[in-house]
Amino acid sequence: MDDQQLPSGAGDVAQHYPDVWKAYAALGKACAEAGPLDKRTIRLVKLALAIGARSEGAVHSHTRRALSESLSAEELKQVALLSIPTLGFQNAVAALTWIEDITEPE
Repeated sequence: MDDQQLPSGAGDVAQHYPDVWKAYAALGKACAEAGPLDKRTIRLVKLALAIGARSEGAVHSHTRRALSESLSAEELKQVALLSIPTLGFQNAVAALTWIEDITEPE
């Protein structure tokens, strides 16, 4: 994701503090390359973590990125459903609506 595609808050940091953004992006890359998970699995895990953190913006971002990486809307929705036993029904429904904000825009 280049700086032009970033959500407004992250884009502001990237624009005003490019060295901080560069270091943050490098950390993300290093973490992704630290183990054997493939890109598809990493994207699903990142979506799950965003759901667990109840971060609507991160769920939107990871949903957009997952779709651009050829994951299906149904796969992403299943991640939200898998969170029901751990995070509770209300949190899972919230995550499902955040995913649908991107997969089913009005």
